[in-house]
Amino acid sequence: MASERKFVAENVRRVLLKEYLMKEVSRAGFGGLDVQRTPMGTRVILSTERPGLVIGRKGQTIKNLTTAIEEQFGFENPQIEVQEVENPNLNAQIMAEKLAFSLERGWHFRRAGHSSVRRIMDSGAKGCYIIIAGKLTGQRHRTEKFKDGNIKFCGEPKANFMDHGYAVAKLKMGVIGVTVQIMSKDAKLPADITVRGRTEAAEILPEIFEEGYVAPSVEPAAPEAAEAAPEEEGGQ
Repeated sequence: MASERKFVAENVRRVLLKEYLMKEVSRAGFGGLDVQRTPMGTRVILSTERPGLVIGRKGQTIKNLTTAIEEQFGFENPQIEVQEVENPNLNAQIMAEKLAFSLERGWHFRRAGHSSVRRIMDSGAKGCYIIIAGKLTGQRHRTEKFKDGNIKFCGEPKANFMDHGYAVAKLKMGVIGVTVQIMSKDAKLPADITVRGRTEAAEILPEIFEEGYVAPSVEPAAPEAAEAAPEEEGGQ
């Protein structure tokens, strides 16, 4: 198999694994998945809101998941590691699932969207962007957007600081897609500046605050000589 096809097949297998785990651990609050290859086998790091539901009584649930991952997806010697999400309100996937569940319970989409934005921003996020698309009020498709704070749509800040989550709400009129993007509270943007005090600045640049230090003088640029406009002689 060519290297390109092998690369594509591996990514397809990981996407199918993610969809399978999202369905199996939906009650526990799926927050993310990371698959790593190790010399001993495959390490599967599963982030959830309630790890106890994933482990199960006497570890039976996690054993069943390990067996399914090995038999259905062909991962060698999988080892599942369950991690608890510190702040579920700052996890985009968990918030997308909660928003979709609220829509399925009958919440109005505007109420659910504004409530989710307020909860995310109150938890310390720098920015939040929510898109709800589908048959919201009638037979025609429409899209509603809710946003607050700083949002990055492209470039390195989006790749490094924006967390992305997607979920689907199944209603009688059809399915509604929910997309949630959250900017981390620890994001350091290029426009952010920090004003330091004299004591902290002296620790960073001690040579400037030494006694007898003379700042280098900068001579102002010489003004250009103004060119006198020639006077026009009027003819008699």
